[in-house]
Amino acid sequence: MAASPLAGFARYRAEWLANPVREILAGMVGTFALIPEVIAFSFAAGVDPEVGLYASFVISVVIAIAGGRPAMISGAAGSVALVAAALVRAHGVQYLLAATLLAGLLQMLAGAARLHLLMRYVSRPVRTGFVNALAILIFSAQLPHMLHVTWHTYAMIALGLAIIYGMPRLFTAIPSPLVCILALTTVATLWPMPVHTVADLGRLPDSLPHLVWPQVPLSLSTLEIILPFAAAMAMVGLLESMMTASVVDDMTETHSSKRTECVGLGLANLAAGLFGGIAGCGMIGQTVGNLRYGGRGRLSTFVAGAFLLLMMVALRPWVARVPVAALVAIMIMVSASTFSWSSLRDLRTHPRGASLVMLATVAVVVATHNLAAGVLVGVLLSGLFFAASVSRLVTVEAHYDAAGDTRTYSVTGQIFFASADLFAEGFDTRDTARHIRIDLRHAHFWDITAVGTLRDIVARMESHGLTVELLGLNSASATLIDRHSDLSVAPQT
Repeated sequence: MAASPLAGFARYRAEWLANPVREILAGMVGTFALIPEVIAFSFAAGVDPEVGLYASFVISVVIAIAGGRPAMISGAAGSVALVAAALVRAHGVQYLLAATLLAGLLQMLAGAARLHLLMRYVSRPVRTGFVNALAILIFSAQLPHMLHVTWHTYAMIALGLAIIYGMPRLFTAIPSPLVCILALTTVATLWPMPVHTVADLGRLPDSLPHLVWPQVPLSLSTLEIILPFAAAMAMVGLLESMMTASVVDDMTETHSSKRTECVGLGLANLAAGLFGGIAGCGMIGQTVGNLRYGGRGRLSTFVAGAFLLLMMVALRPWVARVPVAALVAIMIMVSASTFSWSSLRDLRTHPRGASLVMLATVAVVVATHNLAAGVLVGVLLSGLFFAASVSRLVTVEAHYDAAGDTRTYSVTGQIFFASADLFAEGFDTRDTARHIRIDLRHAHFWDITAVGTLRDIVARMESHGLTVELLGLNSASATLIDRHSDLSVAPQT
């Protein structure tokens, strides 16, 4: 029975107001986790850092209101930036803004068309590989900040990690990453040392975002340019967001509306494009950080975006002095929290196929930095292994009755495109018995390949003068056979 509007409002209100202090502090942790990755992916996309930072503010605020997964942080990062880079290099930022608007519209249409249901075909090993690959990418993204630096940077990172992991043993009212940032910034201010700061990462915003319209011709040629990129950005963004939402579902033992999340993400990207930003998606590292420090509702997601804007504009001089080492320490913690360490132990106990799917997903994502490619490979391998395992369960046993010169073939298992050949190999179409019975009581036919194979077997036997009788097919399979062949099957008794 559908929930009443009043009950829905009460739930929505609870998602905003439950434990607001903890939600606000957790969202602030998410903000600091956003800064380095958004700036890094802005460079990867070939745009100024302010383009990614503005977009992250808009996306977080809109998705907090319109999204379907509370506590999930979304922003301008991930494979979406890698897709956008080619468009920026070829045609410039204005075409990127136009593609962002179109990607948002496509995502809203995908939600309306319920395409989120395709996530049901993503197996748990693929999801585990997705999480592990992201953890590796998050850590590897910190390596440039740890190379060709002085010992001071390593000391600051070590101090930051000591605070992040040690302080919760003594004090938990304030998330330790916030204390890490405050402490390391104070140390670097009081005792100047050769360490990089946020100001060294790129130009930070110095004003509020404002509405813009892409300066591109409104023509068919423009649509031909941006449509392939917009479709790719929409697909990758939806995939990352759906995967991240599923991870949050598992971590919080709650359910979310994937359809609402699709529409909400499209609306958020549409708004980001109108404010001069790049398209974004769910960010698992920042989301894990938010969850780790108590974020469970929409308020933490809203704060992550709103506090980002406050810091980038009102607190810009202070933010510029934050040591990069503090952000690196936070992202190392996020990476370690994101990685599924139990999956390493499971490699010895899980089926080889499942382990191979997980490892292949990790390998492809890490090698290509393309989450969509890794998930696609994982889904394909999962399908192949599943089809192979099911096809091996097909058995055909033959029994001969000399009194009636009748051979009965008893079929057990699932007959579909992957098992049809094995099914056919169980029959001798030149059988020496005059009468053939094919007992299908324990079989199920799934597709036209299976139906076609059965039809061919019967036709070949009859061409050699044999009489063939089909027995006991269940109603669903019988309906499929009646629809796609002229075979007659005796009903199951």
